[in-house]
Amino acid sequence: MARIHSSNQRGLVCVSQFMKTRPAWWLALLLGGDLVAAAAEKDWFVPLGPPPEAGKRRISGGEAFPPLPLPATPLRRTERKREPSPPKLIAKVVWGEEATFTYDEGGTTKIADWNLCPGDLQQLMKMASARIGTTYGADSFSLASFDGDPAKTPILFFSGVRTIRFSPHEMEMLRSYVLRGGMIVADSIAGSPFFYDSFRAAMEQTFPDLGFRAIPEDHPIYHMMVDVKQVGYSKNVSANRPALEGMYVFSRVGVLISQYGLGCGWDGHDVPLLKQAKYYDPASADNIGVNLIAYAVGYARLGRAEAKPELYGALDEKHPTDEFVFAQIKHDGDWNTEAGGATRLLEQLRQNTSLRVSLKRVPVQPGRDDLSPFTFLYLTGLDDFHWDAAAVEALKHFLGAGGTLLINNSLGLHTFDAAVRRELKKILPENELTPLPLSSPLFSSVFKISEADYTAAARAQKPDLTAPRLEGVSLHGDVKVIYSPFDLEAGWQGMDHPLAKAYAPDSALKLGINIVMYAMTH
Repeated sequence: MARIHSSNQRGLVCVSQFMKTRPAWWLALLLGGDLVAAAAEKDWFVPLGPPPEAGKRRISGGEAFPPLPLPATPLRRTERKREPSPPKLIAKVVWGEEATFTYDEGGTTKIADWNLCPGDLQQLMKMASARIGTTYGADSFSLASFDGDPAKTPILFFSGVRTIRFSPHEMEMLRSYVLRGGMIVADSIAGSPFFYDSFRAAMEQTFPDLGFRAIPEDHPIYHMMVDVKQVGYSKNVSANRPALEGMYVFSRVGVLISQYGLGCGWDGHDVPLLKQAKYYDPASADNIGVNLIAYAVGYARLGRAEAKPELYGALDEKHPTDEFVFAQIKHDGDWNTEAGGATRLLEQLRQNTSLRVSLKRVPVQPGRDDLSPFTFLYLTGLDDFHWDAAAVEALKHFLGAGGTLLINNSLGLHTFDAAVRRELKKILPENELTPLPLSSPLFSSVFKISEADYTAAARAQKPDLTAPRLEGVSLHGDVKVIYSPFDLEAGWQGMDHPLAKAYAPDSALKLGINIVMYAMTH
């Protein structure tokens, strides 16, 4: 059995704490069946590792808490200087309650909501440092002592099995942290629905403008250091594919949650006291964990750069009626993927062409917004999206009136590619996307382009890539739908996107300029 102490850790509270403040009959009247759920939730609050009698463990529960840094003290001249500590990449957030757990066989151990698998981060960082080749450290602290700086702590890690809640101030802090470039990773460490559902709901409240989306299987997060295509789970999960969900901040995953436990796999053990637990096996957890660390490291600089306000440029004092306006389609997927990419392209158009250009990007939603002022529409995304009947009719009319649609596959992912081809069939059922030949005037409207540079990930997928690859649909003799299966906008932005299948910046900008000029003259 477990005895739950009444300590409230750093302002984050659990259901059991709330229950202590009200009589049971009052809660039953107010919550109905939720009392039963609360009792079931308490059953999850147990040690997740083997009992002490099971043999020597790599890291015991009482020894695994990372030591907090102590004040610096001067060294004597005779003392050897210690090696500097590795930079702290990730911090485990302290939350919830502590308890003393008594095993049926005898003996007790201390447990805490935030640290049910005390060795998880230590083991993960050892593996990641060995595979990545750079040593990083881990820390632990409460949100009350967190300064919110993603440059100092690139990853915040939450782990648990019971309900977690955040105060409005904490949600505001977490939102600012992620939008400034930080990454939140949450591990429902034994597959508990209580932690998973509550954390997911809290993040949806914190980021109402984002929303969780399934991470597609060809996303960089599954391939940074090792290709994770199939995984192993505990016996309670009948699947063999990885399952992570994320909230995108532009093209970067800012919030990631795992419905199935990772931490016990990192620490190399099963979950013997929870027969209902759902978690990855150690090998699968290790591979996913190392990829997560590599992803966070690789995208940290991009995240901080995108945190700067996207400057579309001050509107010209005079507004010529013939200026080019970059109108971007909003849809139900992640439609806004590269902060500043469009702006940089528009600036290059001003510098390299005589086209009158507005630096203001305009988001539009087909079927709701009037498309008649625009002759050019831009569509991009990372994963699945759908057009309803109103959007389909609006886009049919737009193309029928001579407009041009440019579609860009952000990061070059398969899921978005499939969605593009499916949704275009709704608009143009009789037409197919076909490769554009180098003889197309699109490749010579400003720059004569016969070769193109790509990122390493694109070349790895297509080793023979040397020429620009665009696909299109011609209507009435002109190409009116232009699709790039490799990311153009990442190149326009000019920032590194690890494992993105994309054009290199110079090629991306030249192609973008050519496409816009072609659209404005055909």
